[in-house]
Amino acid sequence: MQIHTALEPQHLTSQIDTFVAMAVPKVIALHKRWKREQGSPVITVDGEYTARTWTDWTLGFFIGQALLLYDLTGDAQLLSLGRERTYEWMPSHISHTGVHDHGFNNVSTYGNLRRLILEGRLDAEARELDMCELALKISGAVQAMRYQKTNSGKGYIYSFNGPHSLFADTIRSMRSLVLSHHLGHHLVGEAEVHIDLLRRAFEHALTTAEFNVYYGEGRDTFDVAGRVAHESIFNTNDGQYRCPSTQQGYSPFTTWTRGASWVILGFAELLEYFPHISDEVFAEFDGRQQIEAVFKRVLQVTSDYYIDGYTCADGIPFWDTGAPGLASIGDYRASKSNPYNTYEPVDSSAAAITAQGLIRYGNYLNKTGDDFAAQRYITAGLTVAQTLFAEPYLSSKPQHEGLLLHSVYHHPRGFDRIPSGQTVPCDESSLWGDYHALELALLIKRMAANQYVTFFGQ
Repeated sequence: MQIHTALEPQHLTSQIDTFVAMAVPKVIALHKRWKREQGSPVITVDGEYTARTWTDWTLGFFIGQALLLYDLTGDAQLLSLGRERTYEWMPSHISHTGVHDHGFNNVSTYGNLRRLILEGRLDAEARELDMCELALKISGAVQAMRYQKTNSGKGYIYSFNGPHSLFADTIRSMRSLVLSHHLGHHLVGEAEVHIDLLRRAFEHALTTAEFNVYYGEGRDTFDVAGRVAHESIFNTNDGQYRCPSTQQGYSPFTTWTRGASWVILGFAELLEYFPHISDEVFAEFDGRQQIEAVFKRVLQVTSDYYIDGYTCADGIPFWDTGAPGLASIGDYRASKSNPYNTYEPVDSSAAAITAQGLIRYGNYLNKTGDDFAAQRYITAGLTVAQTLFAEPYLSSKPQHEGLLLHSVYHHPRGFDRIPSGQTVPCDESSLWGDYHALELALLIKRMAANQYVTFFGQ
């Protein structure tokens, strides 16, 4: 991609204001239309949001959108929607033992409400803050129960596929464990054993870094620095690693770009929490510098691969780095993305997630004195955002319920609509794409005002 190195957050505020003004009536209208018995909205079909029964992993994004838009606008109607539906619709997700999605669902709702209360952005009694924090404490502990140990002694939080399965995207649910720890909570197991949630989050991150991320060191024939396997498979009898796999990507040996995007954002957010962790805690993991080096290595190789390896010139990736039709496109990295090409779909949601991760990683490097690298990653993230908050990715038609166009859900299984006259999925939106675009907008707006926002609160 071609980074616009002179970009600053202030340069994008007008675009973001346009995006937010477009989003408000759409989100309000969708909330008025949607009933809980319909399930959760997942993706649009011909511009209308529909449910897609698989797992109920997007409800937090749906409700969280209203809270993010309230944050961006101060519109009381959005606060009312987000607040009421969090307390009415989300309780079952607090204690959901069957998924790896607590970060997506509960941090997007109870977490956003907690942050807004702490920032003084809404009138709330102390009991409301207590309720949000209790929900987050339980959520992190419940998520930590999906734990499987490897033969290295470290473990991971396993995916809904079962104990053998470590997903790359689960790294963003480590926010649930970290928040629960941050609030002074722990999990209690058999025989009153106290389980440290921060330790469990670190184990998961280190296992992901070891097995799901590649560093160009010859682990297999297709080892490219920055490659991310969607899924790592383990033998649950002895804890040994077996092979890479994928659910939504093209192959185990290529990078499903949305999976990589959550690695970039998830590791960057955890890195931002490091200053809140004591040296004594880090000593259990070979020290602060060693763990920081692992996280920074993950972020460097995955971010550089995104920037230099597989995105178009405007910062938008295709859905998978090994998608077979890419061979027919030529050097797509030298030109702007074209969601209406005839070979392979792009994925704007992967771009929205990655952009935030690049900016957060750059901000972390800025604080540690690595100014050159910090500027590279921050401006790369801003370049991607500049592309997303404009045509053809801005969903400007009022009748289309989505906010960000050209998102892809599950291309191998054919979940995504191909419009008449097109040969690949395009023109549709997803709840995670819309939500992460709003998270990105909020982050940049805060930075433009010399402020910041994190999942754990400042």
